[in-house]
Amino acid sequence: MRTTITLEPRAADLVKEEMDRTGESFKAVVNRAILRGIGAEPKRFQTQTRDMGAPLVDITHALRLAGELEDAALVDKARLGK
Repeated sequence: MRTTITLEPRAADLVKEEMDRTGESFKAVVNRAILRGIGAEPKRFQTQTRDMGAPLVDITHALRLAGELEDAALVDKARLGK
């Protein structure tokens, strides 16, 4: 398909740099970039899991504890006039 595209200045600079680096044509560089970006298979992200052992504190009511800590911080800020 033949078409006209308008590149943003930074995109045009990147295409020119890649053309200089590889010696490829504008068409080849743009096609490769599109295929790598839009046509690429999404990369799967994996993390390693680790056993952290038993919790050192009871986390049954962790959200309540977080709320209480936040409330205490807000009271301290109000006292200090922040």
